[in-house]
Amino acid sequence: MVEELVAAGVTLASAGAVYVMAAARVVKQYERGVVLRLGRLRPEVRGPGFTMIVPGIDKLRKVNMQIVTMPVPGQEGITRDNVTVRVDAVVYFKVTAPAEAIIRVEDYRFAVAQMAQTSLRSIIGKSELDDLLSNREKLNQGLELMIDSPAVEWGVTIDRVEIKDVSLPETMKRSMARQAEADRERRARVINADAELQASKKLAEAAKEMSEQPAALQLRLLQTVVAVAAEKNSTLVLPFPVELLRFLERAAPAPAPVQQSQQPVRSAEEQPVQEQLPSPQPRLDPGPEGSNSRQD
Repeated sequence: MVEELVAAGVTLASAGAVYVMAAARVVKQYERGVVLRLGRLRPEVRGPGFTMIVPGIDKLRKVNMQIVTMPVPGQEGITRDNVTVRVDAVVYFKVTAPAEAIIRVEDYRFAVAQMAQTSLRSIIGKSELDDLLSNREKLNQGLELMIDSPAVEWGVTIDRVEIKDVSLPETMKRSMARQAEADRERRARVINADAELQASKKLAEAAKEMSEQPAALQLRLLQTVVAVAAEKNSTLVLPFPVELLRFLERAAPAPAPVQQSQQPVRSAEEQPVQEQLPSPQPRLDPGPEGSNSRQD
């Protein structure tokens, strides 16, 4: 009799241990447990720690409450200004209602991924290229609202959406590079012209001051000579201002006028006329015998 009681006690203890092992569950700190009893949702959500369920009747589904980082594959689209681009993004979301995430949607991760891709294509079609490149903060906010609207019903909250990269065709990259180069060259020319204008105004003021004090021009000349001589050149180029030449010209005495000699002018009648008479030249004529004869 005692042996039978011991055997029954051991059997009950073994059954109890097996039951506890089958019913025991451990929910981690970043998880929540949703219990389905005979297919129906239990109202309470199991918190982190040790919990018990009815084996064979209850089914525990654990839901991760951490922020999930999901990359959105690159989506090709045509912008509003007819430019083909490829945009990559990343979505940060978390589950706020574990029961809704299990009951309302089959796979909330897959649903959020598809919604993110669809919203990204829609954003590409509504935006221009300049907005995609420079105004990403506004696009990120619009994309977050588009994904978050249906995700709220699934018990999911979109924490943040970021556009990672915008890929452009090579021809568009070269065109943008030429445009940026032309814009920089235009700004450089404007800055250079502005500098020339300011320098010309300062030079005009300096010239006005030097014109009032002639010694200032001489001092400036000496400073230029010192600056050129400091380079240890074998040849010294000395600039000579035109104003100094004019000053010396005014200071030099005027030359005496040249007196022309007065000589009597003889008329053509008083000048002797010399006639040259041609002197007689002998002429040689051939004779009949081949000899020469002299004739006057």
